[in-house]
Amino acid sequence: MIAPALPDADLRDLNTLHLPAHAARLQPVDDATDLPSLTEALLQRGERILVLGGGSNIVFAADFPGTVLQIRTRGIELLAHDGCTVRVAVAAGENWHDWVSHALDQGWYGLENLALIPGTVGAAPVQNIGAYGVELVDRLERVEAWDMQDRRWIELTVADCAMSYRDSVFKRRLAGRAIITRVVFRLSTRPEVRADYADLQRELAARGVTSPTPRDVFDAVCAVRRAKLPDPAVIGNAGSFFRNPLLPADEAARLLAAHPDAPHYPATDGAVKFAAAWFIDRCGWKGTRRGDAGVHDRQALVLVNHGQATADQLLKLAADIQASVRERFGVDIEPEPLIVG
Repeated sequence: MIAPALPDADLRDLNTLHLPAHAARLQPVDDATDLPSLTEALLQRGERILVLGGGSNIVFAADFPGTVLQIRTRGIELLAHDGCTVRVAVAAGENWHDWVSHALDQGWYGLENLALIPGTVGAAPVQNIGAYGVELVDRLERVEAWDMQDRRWIELTVADCAMSYRDSVFKRRLAGRAIITRVVFRLSTRPEVRADYADLQRELAARGVTSPTPRDVFDAVCAVRRAKLPDPAVIGNAGSFFRNPLLPADEAARLLAAHPDAPHYPATDGAVKFAAAWFIDRCGWKGTRRGDAGVHDRQALVLVNHGQATADQLLKLAADIQASVRERFGVDIEPEPLIVG
């Protein structure tokens, strides 16, 4: 049975920045098979549609004048156990961190480095989430979705998803039309440990761990993230507000000649990824507060809502940060969350 839509719905508690906003209607979705009829009815009325998962990567800059589909589907299904690997389908509405923890408990390895990332499973492919040397694309087999435009169910392979750093086909060609319903993972039953990031190495060393297991990595990632990042339940935030910039090799060389201490990492196609937090920190923004909008005092990438910040205040702060980084370093940093309105 389809849950009734809620008119003039308050979205403050449905976005982790806790920004004030309302939707004309909020439609809970507990069963993915309801999507064809739900979306067809909305489109026939000319209604705007916004898909919402955990609300951890969105900025409501204004009220939404249409229907917000709140994806609340649940379910984890083991599809196959092929010797050293498993294929597992997970409903889009499942909490991402809870899924990572569950996979580890089952002896399905490979997601430990992505622990404690806020949001839902269905949102993960959109951003190609990544942390501490692992990206979702490394563990993905396929994505299942409802295509509102073509009115059909679709399955996308890893190649179809066209994933790159914080990007995918769901932010481009399929933006606004594909509603992700299930994500299928390919994981290992043999421990696959990635612990070569400096923060993880320091945390593991502090714990006296010299030969880390997947559980050790999971625990270390959680500890590092809790130490550096604020809990959205305590202080509103959307995690990293800016993407790390990717620069072509020639631009990167010029930048490093002037700033050899800038943290950087090799990326695809000869590009170089730089740490946006370093630029922001060097511009003196860490810990800044303007009213209730601010920059976290332990992680310059994170913009926070200390209580009653508005979207205008937060976005003005973000724009000023971007301008100062551009002026000092000649580098453009782009917001990571979806800005609605």
